[in-house]
Amino acid sequence: MGIINVTPDSFYDGGETTHKASILQQAEKMLSEGATFLDVGGYSSRPNAIAISEEEEISRVVPAIKSILDEFPETLISIDTFRSQVAKKAVEAGACMVNDISGGSLDEAMFTTVAKMQVPYILMHMRGTPQTMTQQTDYNDITIEVIRFFSGQIAKARLAGINDIIIDPGFGFAKTKEQSFELLQKVELLKQLDAPILAGISRKSMIYKTLNISAKEALNGTTVLNTLALQKGTSILRVHDVKEAVECIKLTEMLTPYL
Repeated sequence: MGIINVTPDSFYDGGETTHKASILQQAEKMLSEGATFLDVGGYSSRPNAIAISEEEEISRVVPAIKSILDEFPETLISIDTFRSQVAKKAVEAGACMVNDISGGSLDEAMFTTVAKMQVPYILMHMRGTPQTMTQQTDYNDITIEVIRFFSGQIAKARLAGINDIIIDPGFGFAKTKEQSFELLQKVELLKQLDAPILAGISRKSMIYKTLNISAKEALNGTTVLNTLALQKGTSILRVHDVKEAVECIKLTEMLTPYL
């Protein structure tokens, strides 16, 4: 899953894909490198990001989705939003999946909206909002509490009528660096929830803070952790760098006959 942030303030690539030409250039590059999905987001979810209105978010993502599909009509696009109205407008524009960083906890209409649209739903674990999540990292057992959250939210989503659910542990979201590594170490335990697992580790602070480098220098670290995530049962990698992630998947798949 290739990340296309149509935001001016995302932590790694903010401002790089806010115009049609740059969006299409990035989409073409990711698709040619082997991306299965493109994940379009118009609301920066980095810690302490500036909140924007629904109207502003819609005005960012809908034209981007339409432009990509006009140029590359076979593209599978997910909309990265925690707002049901943004999800609705994006799917009407051609998106075929909803990626919700709040796992349905920030908009009570999200589950019913996704169910009506009958599209797959990515349910991520987070506490609070992007503005408050760094103050909400007090867990007794991070893995048990994440599993408990997923168990409850999956039940609610299925009750609402959502059939296809993917779970995302939410590395870095309301989690310290150490908690993110603990969760990654135990991520195979999430398989008991019987849903595909998505790992969004790409260039995150758990990498660059550990290595004392910048996000722009964190590609090698991303590949290392993506490899570990794949070996522990992750099905989807959400990344800024598609070529390297595809290589990671191909090489890891070569190990499967020998396991």
